[in-house]
Amino acid sequence: LGVPALLLASPRACELRSAMGDFHDVEATDGVRFSWNVWPSSRLEATRIVVPLGCLYTPLKAIEGLPLLPYEPVMCKGTCPAMLNPYCRIDFKAKIWVCPFCFQRNHFPPHYNDISETNLPAELIPQYTTIEYALPRAPAGPPVFLWVVDTCLEESELQALKDSLEQVLQLLASAAPTALIGLITFGTVVQVHELGFEHCSKCYTFKGTKDPAPAQLAEQLGISAGGAGRGGRAAGQGGPADARSASARFLLPISEAEFAISNVLSELRRDPWPVPSDSRPQRCTGAAASIAVSLLELAFPNTGARVMLFTGGPCTIGPGQTVGCPLAEPIRSHHDIEKETGNVKHMKKALKHYAGVAQRASKVGHVFDIFACALDQVGVAEMRAVVERTGGYTVMSESFTGNIFKQSLSQVFARDASGTALRMAFGGTVEVLTSNEFKVCGAIGNCASLGKKSNNVGETEIGLGNTNAWSVGGLDEDTTLALYFEMAAQSGGQQQQQAGGQRYLQLLTSYQHSSGQYRLRVTTLARPWAEAAQAGEMARGFDQEAAAVLMARIASHKTQTEEAFDILRWIDRMLIRLVGKFADYRKDDPASFRLSSAFSIYPQFMFHLRRSQFLQVFGNSPDETTYYRLIFARENTTNSLIMIQPTLLAYSFEGPPVPVLLDVTSIAPDRILLLDTFFHVIVYHGETISAWRKQGYHETAEHQNFRELLSAPKEDAAELLQQRFPVPMYIECDQYGSQARFLLAKLNPSVTHNSSQSGAASSDFLFTDDVSFQVFMDHLKRLAVESK
Repeated sequence: LGVPALLLASPRACELRSAMGDFHDVEATDGVRFSWNVWPSSRLEATRIVVPLGCLYTPLKAIEGLPLLPYEPVMCKGTCPAMLNPYCRIDFKAKIWVCPFCFQRNHFPPHYNDISETNLPAELIPQYTTIEYALPRAPAGPPVFLWVVDTCLEESELQALKDSLEQVLQLLASAAPTALIGLITFGTVVQVHELGFEHCSKCYTFKGTKDPAPAQLAEQLGISAGGAGRGGRAAGQGGPADARSASARFLLPISEAEFAISNVLSELRRDPWPVPSDSRPQRCTGAAASIAVSLLELAFPNTGARVMLFTGGPCTIGPGQTVGCPLAEPIRSHHDIEKETGNVKHMKKALKHYAGVAQRASKVGHVFDIFACALDQVGVAEMRAVVERTGGYTVMSESFTGNIFKQSLSQVFARDASGTALRMAFGGTVEVLTSNEFKVCGAIGNCASLGKKSNNVGETEIGLGNTNAWSVGGLDEDTTLALYFEMAAQSGGQQQQQAGGQRYLQLLTSYQHSSGQYRLRVTTLARPWAEAAQAGEMARGFDQEAAAVLMARIASHKTQTEEAFDILRWIDRMLIRLVGKFADYRKDDPASFRLSSAFSIYPQFMFHLRRSQFLQVFGNSPDETTYYRLIFARENTTNSLIMIQPTLLAYSFEGPPVPVLLDVTSIAPDRILLLDTFFHVIVYHGETISAWRKQGYHETAEHQNFRELLSAPKEDAAELLQQRFPVPMYIECDQYGSQARFLLAKLNPSVTHNSSQSGAASSDFLFTDDVSFQVFMDHLKRLAVESK
């Protein structure tokens, strides 16, 4: 097991990835990746394979050829609510189907009378393990967008934000002309704009230091709260008459509101409250967020809706306060949070406030997005719950004038593959059904527990547990949940015989399409069991990419309650136990240590996870760390792996771009490197390349090859920026330049200032005390082969 063969994008790693084609095929057809594709038969055996039993599920994965059926699904009448699927046993003569989850015998409804072995409905065709239903119910109505705009911005920032919102209005007018839109502005006070008032601009003003209850807000806005406040969602039913009245005054269709909002935006000025030179503006973000959620609660409790918060600084007054107004009072840092210094005196109250706002929003299926653009922190760490529990978006940038904000905002309103509807979905719920042999332990992702109790809920709690259903207010094609399972039996190997050697899992995702139509996506999967003696069969079913992301999700989730040192120790122990079980070696002989191809790149994922921004907070603010973890908790397997272990491409005169080791030895004077960390896209010029560029060689006709070499990584980087959401920060830097640190921080420090490696003269080296991957692997081998 040589070290170079393990690092990402090496030729050996590419071969290993191609060998895992089956895992990628399942993801393409069902949107699911399992850590183990062959499972043990008991809980005891499950503990011995170390990595948790789980899967990464992308509910709205874009699946080619996915059938959309215009009728209600056929549901089991037994103890489980499972839907008809290809794994059901069918008696075509008696028109009966047997549920694989509870073994209930069910009669087909009358409109299935013509089915036969050669005339199957779509839900019984073997290749349609994932299917979607367009439910024949009254539509929920068009989506609702409520903008919450910070006016405590510099004039240039406020103008850039207004220009961007004007452009979004035009996007919505063409992509979703029936969508409803409303506007709230805030600074020292909160202003709810009545867009339906025709004679002049009219708004209701609320104190920024108070948090009015929904009933109180309803009274002051002239909306009756009866039945429209905190009631649960009723599928297919619109809001009451008072809700319609509210929409006519505060939330209007784009076609009617475009002119009114444009007028309000054109008249919008910076918050007039005076700000002393030694103070921050009085900004009531917490009150504005609460009022926005309350307004949608009252007006549209049964319709998909988004609160979109645009802010450029921290909340300094009222509920949700992050820091005081005096500039002499610094905003909290990681050190302050760890040591509980006086700078975190507002944090507990702010977290409690936003948790309450998040609970109210998730209860009615609404989404909360945060667009934070500032050079300093704005309080995203305190507001984490409103995004995490509603499935919202988070975008952080330094300025509203930059491309990161502008392009990310445009991508939010992108259309789906059909080009006829918005890419986003609303009001999602995910329910997990399992056969009797295993149970669900919990989910980790941007979701909220629905508290639904069931017989298939496990004793162990991982993430949001004690339920088999979760609310995911906002969904798109990349939204991914990590689901974890445990075996029902403590020991023994009889269950697979009862289930015919298969375990069954059904994932039910109900959501509101952007057209207002209610839909249900059903994914049903079957996987084999293995006896305790069949460790080799289990090993071949190990998906090391999915396993790494599932472990990383747990580690990231643990950061909310545990110290980083304890989490790192946990990762190390789990890795040592895993390779100790599945590697080939002679006891007490590290040189004999070998890992099969199914496991050989897993240690490097754990090495980079330990060094990642999810666990290492040095150099990042609490807001940045929260932002990274929020994005990681919602992304799919491929994007998550890039976050854990970035990709590195090298461009040179020797040929086309090639993947190279994520290692300091990959730096060379005559190379250009393209690093993709998901959050940053970096073009790094070697010393010689940089010198030639500065001398203008690329501008002369005889150096066309050099000009093409310089442009190639920029073109590839532009493609990444166009595809990625949120849009990453783009950095161009030179070897030994100040911004080269962005690339150096991600490289394996195989050559340091203390190194005597012979290759140091031909490559760069790092000033660091971090251990290299070689040292990491040497320790891992030694600990794995030790006699216990």
